[in-house]
Amino acid sequence: MRIFATIAFVLLAALPAAAQDRAWVQVEAHPTLREAEERARAYAAILPDVGAYRLNSGWYTIAVGPFPSAEAEAELARFKAGGLVPADTFIADGANYERRVWPVGAEAGTPSTDTPATEAAAPAAAEPQPVAMPELPDETPFEARQSEARLDTQGRMEIQTALKWEGFYTSTIDAAFGPGTRNAMASWQTARGYEATGVLTSRQRAELVGGYQAQIARLGMTPVDEPEAGIRLEMPMGLVQFDRYEPPFVHYASRGGSGVKALLISERGDQSTLYGLYDIMQTLEIVPLEGARERNSQNFTLTGRNDRLESYSYAVLTGGMIKGFSLIWTPSEDSRLMQRAVAMMKDSLESVPNVALDETLGEATPEQRADMLSGLDVRKPDATHSGFFVDPEGTVLTTTNGLDACRRITIGPELEMRLAATDPAQGLALLTPTRTLAPIGFAEFAPGVPRLRSDVAVAGFSYGEVLDLPVLTFGVLADLRGLGGEETVDRLEIDALPGDTGGPVLDASGAVLGVLLAPAGGARQLPDSVRYAADAAAVGAFLSANGVDPRASAATGALPPAVLSRRAADMTVPVSCWN
Repeated sequence: MRIFATIAFVLLAALPAAAQDRAWVQVEAHPTLREAEERARAYAAILPDVGAYRLNSGWYTIAVGPFPSAEAEAELARFKAGGLVPADTFIADGANYERRVWPVGAEAGTPSTDTPATEAAAPAAAEPQPVAMPELPDETPFEARQSEARLDTQGRMEIQTALKWEGFYTSTIDAAFGPGTRNAMASWQTARGYEATGVLTSRQRAELVGGYQAQIARLGMTPVDEPEAGIRLEMPMGLVQFDRYEPPFVHYASRGGSGVKALLISERGDQSTLYGLYDIMQTLEIVPLEGARERNSQNFTLTGRNDRLESYSYAVLTGGMIKGFSLIWTPSEDSRLMQRAVAMMKDSLESVPNVALDETLGEATPEQRADMLSGLDVRKPDATHSGFFVDPEGTVLTTTNGLDACRRITIGPELEMRLAATDPAQGLALLTPTRTLAPIGFAEFAPGVPRLRSDVAVAGFSYGEVLDLPVLTFGVLADLRGLGGEETVDRLEIDALPGDTGGPVLDASGAVLGVLLAPAGGARQLPDSVRYAADAAAVGAFLSANGVDPRASAATGALPPAVLSRRAADMTVPVSCWN
């Protein structure tokens, strides 16, 4: 008997030590079993190892675990950071857990799932079978009101929050189920195929809140305080992670291959800075062309979508600083879910006074390129060649070069043009602006026959839109006909590049002699230094036929190269094709 008593004493003494090595994250407590089961099922949609337990007080609790005691605090912090559990969630040792009541199948009197000792004692052949989770029963409207009446303030606010997340509720989260909340409940029921009673059953509440929490868990919406940028907001940190600073942006890269990226925008400035940022961001790859644009004196919004990505950008002028964000995702992502993340980011955006990104912050990277802005790719057209203004209204003469297949034609990155007329035989095209333009200069054509072997220059965007101004390439007028005797072209000896095609051919006085044509295709390839230009007579006939009166030049004498270059820059533009 003494031996047995000693063994019993040792075993009993060891139990508290064993219990102390385990801990649970205790989430909620409810007075009824039904409420506990309902809430446990909702949490199980977003958290692992969820159980409902009867407490020795007669109430029921929802808890996650068990975890080794050393790990429980870290798990609690992770759950709170992801917004997965209420703020008052705490660590419990399970001492007052009488038995597990959900999921069914737990051994009476044990607060946790099967322990290692139980597993060792189980026969090898007795493989545990999965236990089907019981569905919440249907309720009559009267029963639904009764179960709803037992909800605490937090539970009622969660329902309003979930309805707002789903887009059915737009008013204040106040736990008061007034007409607005009732109408939202009825609309949600209709959308889900339920009878629109305006009172959710326990099953419907579990579906609504559980779906909301599952989506929140996937996004990992987390309060972020970015001290360098002076920005506080909620961000989908389950999908993105901090990458680097490249003012005026803080870059967040994709997390775990999510395909989602984000930017925080932070810089000092005024309304003109805001307007400039609005224009610049529309040239970036992350803001596709299709989508709404809105700008006023204090903020702007940019949306964009194409077959590769979607994005939302918002910036606001506050206290002499511009603060905002961009969220970028792939079309494979749930667009509605991402729009909800956008709404939470915008609602929570807060600017820290007098703090903005230091322009010198961050380090240079090997990936820097001239066609990037602060680490972001600038949108590039499919092709760019040259053209030039031919009247004071901004009409542009250029070459066809596939323009009839372009979805969008611009001069520069954003001035949209219409294809007004073409002459396929000559390879000429006329573009008219979609809004009123007032060019600094336009072409004046040489009135007489040019002298053979005289110096000429072609103004063109040899390198696409890499340079802001056209390049002058000098050459010689070799012949007033083509090699096959063509009367409407001049032959030039000049080392022009493909981007110069469509640019004006100038004589030494700055008068326009013609338009540089694209190199001829086919089996016979001419030397690179041999190029053709549509002559002034052919160009004049094309312009006159399409309502443009070409102006004759009265200039005499050769211009210094710098003056000639300025005159060419005033009239020459890059013509870009976008698809």
